[in-house]
Amino acid sequence: MFADLYRGRRVFITGHTGFKGSWLSAWLLALGARAAGFSLGVPTRPSHFEALDLARRMEDMRGDIRDRQAVTSAMRGFAPEVVFHLAAQALVRRSYADPAATFEANALGTMNVLEAVRACPSVKAVIVITSDKCYRNEEWVWGYRETDRLGGADPYSASKGCAELIAHSYFQSFFAEKAACATVRAGNVIGGGDWAEDRIVPDCARAWAEHRPVAIRSPWATRPWQHVLEPLSGYLWLGARLLDNDAGLAHGAKAAFEPRGQSYNFGPAADVNNTVAEVVEALALHWPGFKSEMDAAGHAGRKESTLLKLCCDKALAELAWKATLDFEETIRYTAEWYARYYEGGEGKGAMWDYTQGQITAYAGKAAHRGLVWAW
Repeated sequence: MFADLYRGRRVFITGHTGFKGSWLSAWLLALGARAAGFSLGVPTRPSHFEALDLARRMEDMRGDIRDRQAVTSAMRGFAPEVVFHLAAQALVRRSYADPAATFEANALGTMNVLEAVRACPSVKAVIVITSDKCYRNEEWVWGYRETDRLGGADPYSASKGCAELIAHSYFQSFFAEKAACATVRAGNVIGGGDWAEDRIVPDCARAWAEHRPVAIRSPWATRPWQHVLEPLSGYLWLGARLLDNDAGLAHGAKAAFEPRGQSYNFGPAADVNNTVAEVVEALALHWPGFKSEMDAAGHAGRKESTLLKLCCDKALAELAWKATLDFEETIRYTAEWYARYYEGGEGKGAMWDYTQGQITAYAGKAAHRGLVWAW
């Protein structure tokens, strides 16, 4: 996979203890990378990071991305070739409660990571992960393109727009002759091992594991749901292309472009757009007998975007990347992970093996469907 470019590479991941970061770490380890992570702590209990016993499998560093000296010291000490920056305050509703901490983590934290890259001569490629919410949401029925206007109304979205601007300033001002860099945007990622607050799948998993109905505050909000492995495959493939832009040419990848300094959206097919209610009902098929309590008006809590999807044509045209799973497969992968966990898979080693099995199965589907990164 990924032209075997991660084997033996030293890879530094910020936010490795989080949901996406722990899945990315597990995949990199499976690819033969030497991985190190930098994170403030384990954000939830339970956690995917702990279920996989990743603290024993990779170099586990603790620190705050708001502390520039700590980030720089950790990165220089590990001397990575590749950096994936995922650490963030990632919750919209929490950003209303603590906007200052959100901007500090997401905007200034990104600046601190890029300052650390400036001070670390070993780095060859950097992927800065932001969010689909970095776009100013106009409630369009079509997907947002990489050239559309940045900046959202809520503090989380605005902070991600800021992170994009900071990243591109560094790319153009400092990294033209240094590391190859890019930003990536994805959203509404689901999958096993997410226990964050105020997210629909973790809310369902917690409630149903305790045999109680789950409360749904915005059942009619529409999202382009995708499994966590989908955008991660895009991040990893883009990272490989930044390391070697000839990677995958034998399998149809496009060479007539320069990924350095670019932004890419990673999301599901344009016709994958389901309501929260449909997600809950699909998940419930794997938990017979459990129910939900929906706010029929759909107005509980703070304002969140009701429609937001991405146009991923650029990733298809330049990276030959597209999503692998359909909606039913996405739900099944997610539900089966939680089912295994709550059936006793929390024992050491069990969820590592199961998670690696899902990664292998996903990559096999991608290869069968002709996606170039999976060869």
